[in-house]
Amino acid sequence: MPGSRRARADQRAQRTNAAVALLAHGDDVAAAARQLAAQHGLSERQARRYVEQARQGGQVEVPQARVVFTVKLPAMLARRVRSTSHARGQTISALVTQALTEFLDRLHPRSGR
Repeated sequence: MPGSRRARADQRAQRTNAAVALLAHGDDVAAAARQLAAQHGLSERQARRYVEQARQGGQVEVPQARVVFTVKLPAMLARRVRSTSHARGQTISALVTQALTEFLDRLHPRSGR
C-alpha cells in the first residue's frame, strides 16, 4: 500500500478523539468509521479500530511534540540517570522529563494546569 506507515502518537490520539466526537454526535460505529476514514484518509478497517478504541476508552490526551535536546553531564550523573531509569522501568527520556518538570514547577509554579 503506497505511503503506508505507522501513525505518530499525536495522530492516533487525534483520530481517536475525532471518533469520540462522531460517536457523541450520534453516529453508529459503521457510519463513524466511514466518516473517519474519509476525513483522515484511512481504510475503513483502520478507521473502525479507532472507533472501537474511542467507544471503549473515550477521549485521550494528545501528546506534545518531542525534540532532541542534547546536554553534557558529568559521567557519574549520567550513570545514575541510566541506572535509575532502568531500575524504575522507564526510558531515560521519561525519567529526565519527570525530573525536569518537577524541578521547574518548584521554581516557577504554573497556575491552572
